[in-house]
Amino acid sequence: MARETFQRNLRQLQDQILELGSMVEKALHQAITALKYDDVNLAAQVIKNDVALNMLRYKVEEDALGLIASQQPVAHDLRIIAAALFIAVELERMGDHAKGIARISQLMNTNDFTKVMVTIGTMAEKCGQMLHTALDCYVQEDYKTAAQLPNRDDEVDALFDEVFRELIATINADSSKGSNVTYLIWAAHNLERIADRTVNICERVIFTATGKLFEEEVHAHEELPILASALLELEN
Repeated sequence: MARETFQRNLRQLQDQILELGSMVEKALHQAITALKYDDVNLAAQVIKNDVALNMLRYKVEEDALGLIASQQPVAHDLRIIAAALFIAVELERMGDHAKGIARISQLMNTNDFTKVMVTIGTMAEKCGQMLHTALDCYVQEDYKTAAQLPNRDDEVDALFDEVFRELIATINADSSKGSNVTYLIWAAHNLERIADRTVNICERVIFTATGKLFEEEVHAHEELPILASALLELEN
């Protein structure tokens, strides 16, 4: 009976992770829509909803730690709970990235950036697909599919580089667009980080299923804060 209760609690924890993932997918879709169509009201909704996302993350953490304390799980059971803790943090941070895009949409309009917005939209679509697949892998402990997802991260990285080159060309042609160029680079960077964090989730799926740690190299473009400052200085 105790084992049945424990298994039920594990499933509830898993359901919470899926709910959290669904909230992130929705936030990402709404944030990109707000950016594309200059919808400040939708952006405000994304920002407001982030509070609920954060609260659910804390609920996952509380429940997971409670299970560890009360059941003292080992081996595979412990890895399941540890994965939930880790994935909840990654999803909460993805929500922050979506919120960041929503805030950017409140600061600018994208009328002069039609072409680059198509690429950013493609990035967002790929990120959403990656996340959905990663969550499916989490539920099914499909470590083989999870191991293939980093290839899609490479596709997102390539799209980011495309966005970056086009925006740098834009500011070289017209330095007065420096602020908006900077905002869009940050929006694309947020998408790239969502893809990177999805790869992190896949690593945990592999660890949960196999007990083996697998780390995929990701490229987070950590030089962006310096670049952003330089672009704003150029505009001024």
